[in-house]
Amino acid sequence: MRNFPAVVERCPRTKLFVGFVPGFRGAHSQGATLDELNSNLQEVIAMLLEDGEPDLESEFVGIQNVAVA
Repeated sequence: MRNFPAVVERCPRTKLFVGFVPGFRGAHSQGATLDELNSNLQEVIAMLLEDGEPDLESEFVGIQNVAVA
């Protein structure tokens, strides 16, 4: 079992959840619910891993809140 961090956003226009794995080319999907998004991302990542180990272009570090006056 492998774990990949995914960044999740919600499109204000379509209300869909959109997710991607930072640095993993092609590892992105969307879904109407968080569960659907997670399932879709699992499927996409599994398909991409069939081609071999990913050459990650970046590493997810975290998020930061930025205060602006």
